[in-house]
Amino acid sequence: MPLTTSDPTMAIDGRLATRRMGRSKGPEAHVVLADALGIETVGQLLHHYPRRYIDRSLVLPIGQLKIDAFATVIATVRSVKKRQTRRRQAMVTVTIGDGTGFLDLTFFNQPWAANLYREGMEIAVSGIVQLYKHRLQLGNQEIEILRSDDQDLVHTGRITPVHRAAEGISPRTIRELVWRALEQLPALKDPVPGGVRAAESLTDRDQAMRWIHFPADQHELETARERLKFDELFTLELGVGFRRHRLAAERTGIAHATARPLLDAFGTSLPFVPTDAQRRASDEVDRRMAAPQPMNLLLQGDVGSGKTLVAVHACLVAIASGHQAAIMAPTEVLAGQHLRSVTALLAGVGAVPLLERPADGPTDQASLFGGEAAAAPSLTYALLSGSVTGADRERVVKAAADGSLDLVIGTHALVQEGVTFADLSLAVIDEQHRFGLHQRTALSGKGGGDIDVLIMTATPIPRTLALTYYGDLDVAVIDEMPAGRRPVRTIAARTAEDRTAAEALVRDEAAAGHQAFVVCAAIDEGNRAQVRAAEAEAERLRTDVFPELDVALLHGRMRPKDKERTMERFRAGDADVLISTTVIEVGVDVPNATVMLVENAERFGLAQLHQLRGRIGRGGLDATCVLFDASEPTNEEARARIDAMVATTDGFALADEDLRLRGEGTLFDVRQSGMPDLKLARLAEDVDLIARARDRAFALIDEDPALEQHRDLRAELEERFAGSIDWLFRS
Repeated sequence: MPLTTSDPTMAIDGRLATRRMGRSKGPEAHVVLADALGIETVGQLLHHYPRRYIDRSLVLPIGQLKIDAFATVIATVRSVKKRQTRRRQAMVTVTIGDGTGFLDLTFFNQPWAANLYREGMEIAVSGIVQLYKHRLQLGNQEIEILRSDDQDLVHTGRITPVHRAAEGISPRTIRELVWRALEQLPALKDPVPGGVRAAESLTDRDQAMRWIHFPADQHELETARERLKFDELFTLELGVGFRRHRLAAERTGIAHATARPLLDAFGTSLPFVPTDAQRRASDEVDRRMAAPQPMNLLLQGDVGSGKTLVAVHACLVAIASGHQAAIMAPTEVLAGQHLRSVTALLAGVGAVPLLERPADGPTDQASLFGGEAAAAPSLTYALLSGSVTGADRERVVKAAADGSLDLVIGTHALVQEGVTFADLSLAVIDEQHRFGLHQRTALSGKGGGDIDVLIMTATPIPRTLALTYYGDLDVAVIDEMPAGRRPVRTIAARTAEDRTAAEALVRDEAAAGHQAFVVCAAIDEGNRAQVRAAEAEAERLRTDVFPELDVALLHGRMRPKDKERTMERFRAGDADVLISTTVIEVGVDVPNATVMLVENAERFGLAQLHQLRGRIGRGGLDATCVLFDASEPTNEEARARIDAMVATTDGFALADEDLRLRGEGTLFDVRQSGMPDLKLARLAEDVDLIARARDRAFALIDEDPALEQHRDLRAELEERFAGSIDWLFRS
């Protein structure tokens, strides 16, 4: 099975990869490698790391074997016998011996084994020692024929790698292909600079690649893992640093004015004192927006920490400089909540909703800060979403286009064709992980150039994720809750008695003048099997459980106006209980709500449960969240999520736990971010290694921004980011 090239970037040679499973007529291995596993080159084969290892390194004489123990034996074939069973199946028995005893290897329905093994042949075999009719056997056996020119064992007598396989190609075949490749390739180039390797005490790339597949002992395996994990993280952080440096050099943003009459008026008009964390975040926004480079800032804070205040502050920085701002939210409900928050926050600075101004009224922005007639700063804002239609929509779109509208709050309607801005300089994107990459970039593209972008999330991002998949963003954190906000008590309910107690709690809170949410995972019974559905649950609660209470229903299939009407009833206190799907996950602010019951909480992720819980206790009242857990006791991950929710209300701690439980590949749609996958490194486990790799990568980029002095490293960077070159080089 020779390789036709010593270049690992070249395609796998058919003669190397062609190997059939036993004597079947299945597809050639190299075809399966490409189609099922995406492996087309020798390099890709080498990066197809083992998923686990079997220790077959302990070789024992047959005379020392113990029943039910796992062992490896090297012995000589003494006899090969073939017969038929009562069911007319072929059975081949190969007896081996080593001078200390004899051992039988049995092959059922594998007649070719009689021709494969010959008397006098030396073999190595690993398996579980068993006793059958007073004769030793090996179960689950792995056999390797030894030849006189063999210097090493591949499948037995060593720590044996087990690679992920596919139909038509076995782990054994892949193991042999990797062995042949490593056997024939010369020493692999190491693109990581020697100074970095020495500073991090890393072995060289070639040694690590050979040890990761075929380690002699645990030390070699751990040494190889450490080096190759570092390589993954170092290249990833190198891409992040490369992109950050390139964008900073190529893009010219808007240096917003530092004059602050509107911002000063805003600060003095607030009916509350901002937290220190809000002030720090606002100061960071000021600093970034005053710079000539575009701001690309991720603002993360826990549910209810006051991110909207910072967002409005950023909008006023843009507006005070004579530009426009936009806030985009993922749902109608959240956009409506932002509109109400903006209305409340800007009431003290003379802000007026566009649709409440006369259509032919004055719109001259030049008077915003000028002259005696404009002693009180004023600005105009409006909502643009699916619920804004007809003449109102036309008016909002026209005002955004001619510049008479300062601030637009909306949903994805903001990025629809036909919506333009006269001078957009800031895009605020809330709950950014709910938008696709196209939608996020489309809004920022509505500006005339490279505008400032403020991305907000109430789903705290673990530090390791912020350093990697969001590493091209600057990060500001609001890590302090407003005064008076109390932690929500959280209870896991798993019995009928728990449910009865939870329903009694709702009645007690309603009697005290408070309100409750009941959250379901589906709209109707046909939407998802075995999940309590909102419509059915609303009917059950109305008639059987809370006949004395006013029960309202809200879900995503309702028309926007019906949603808003239902929410207004609940906000006004006209409904005691709101049955809802996760449409209320973000953006719902009802200070009088003190109870939340979550049906089938095991079906929700940690981030979603934390968001839902954040809808209650917003008015300074004691609040309780009850999580109904219908999972089986054996469902350890679901139970772990519920228990984590009970243990803490800290969103950042929950984000770390979510990362540990689910892995980075399923969080925050990171695949949209343009980053390559990690095969060995784990963000939840390799915190220190991530920080070290980032420091080394950024230091190298500072010295050599275009990697002109590190051509091999540049080539590796391009290869790792091959599926997202736009993100790396042109975005």
